[in-house]
Amino acid sequence: MATLRIDRTAADPDAVICAIEQAEGYIASICFKTGPPETVGVELEYTVHASANPATYVDHDRLCQALGDHAPPTLRAGSAHLPLRRGSAVTLEPGGQVELSTLPQRSLTDLHEAVGADLAELTGRLAHVGLELGGTGIDPHRPPRRMLSTPRYDAMAAAFARRNDAGRTMMCSTAGLQVCLDAGPPSRWAAVHDLGPPLIALFANSRRHAGHDTGWASARMRTWLAMDPSRTRQVPPGPDPASRWARYALDAQLLCIRRPDGPWTVPAGVTFADWVAGAVDGPPTYADLDYHLSTLFPPVRPRGYLEVRYLDTVAGPDWFAPAAILTALLADEPTIDRVRELCEPVAGQWALAARLGMTDPALARAATEVRDLALSRLDLPAALLRDVIEGSTRNGS
Repeated sequence: MATLRIDRTAADPDAVICAIEQAEGYIASICFKTGPPETVGVELEYTVHASANPATYVDHDRLCQALGDHAPPTLRAGSAHLPLRRGSAVTLEPGGQVELSTLPQRSLTDLHEAVGADLAELTGRLAHVGLELGGTGIDPHRPPRRMLSTPRYDAMAAAFARRNDAGRTMMCSTAGLQVCLDAGPPSRWAAVHDLGPPLIALFANSRRHAGHDTGWASARMRTWLAMDPSRTRQVPPGPDPASRWARYALDAQLLCIRRPDGPWTVPAGVTFADWVAGAVDGPPTYADLDYHLSTLFPPVRPRGYLEVRYLDTVAGPDWFAPAAILTALLADEPTIDRVRELCEPVAGQWALAARLGMTDPALARAATEVRDLALSRLDLPAALLRDVIEGSTRNGS
């Protein structure tokens, strides 16, 4: 679910896309809204466990009882799907992972207060029925098992199964911490990618999955890298990120096509560009293109704002550390320039970061240096600064 609002006035959603150039122009126009950075939000995913025995699977009705009128319609048909007290929405991933999507906030202090209140409300609701949130990027106790069945999730499962089991694991066992930032100046796009490997290493905490040691510092990131490179690899770097993203999106394979009746599955290997060219069904609309964009999962996804998707979720209040560090490191051009210098020795080392984390000397050095740079730039009350320090030293492995 999107955290920051997007202005989608570029086209009538029901209008048909007749040419690739139309799709490219539309994507480029909506996905990068440059300007001064003003807001920040987070999307926090968590596996959910029975407090008495975290290795057991959570019952659908028990989770429904916990969430009440905040439950999404995918869990309880006809639910009012009310936001939590401070405006965060609750959604569920296919395996029953809970996601908390915040409203955008003008400052890190406001974000800390709002998320803290809504996270406490969510935690209290779960505790009332004997449930608790996990605190790592992948389920350390249980093999993947789906809780929810929707046309989208059924089509996703079918598409991912053609390649390997990683898609099933992603859908049912992984939990990420996403930081959502205004797109800001173009330099932010490059810097937020450069920060990927060091910050993956710094916050990696998902070595154990389904009761076994995977040997990877972030088994969650390993899972994402193994799924479907056409939708999970980094958007190729270059001087014109909007056009690179447009080409990436059109070359990505279709995950599903929405239909009023019948399954949403699509033939293997068909891209959105192929659909425009007449490969399947009728011609796509701009609404179809919007939906296709929601099925792409690169480490950083442009949605009018930047959705940073490469971090393992963390336990309790530690979510604030990565949000604050990213905000500080992308605050202005001089800081961005310094970030890029510090990250240059490990640029592009996504898999190495996921596998070795802070045990790799170069990654550990870059991660420590950017963390220290962020701490020197943060203007926060002492208690919040302490949260950042503690939350950024607990996880790296």
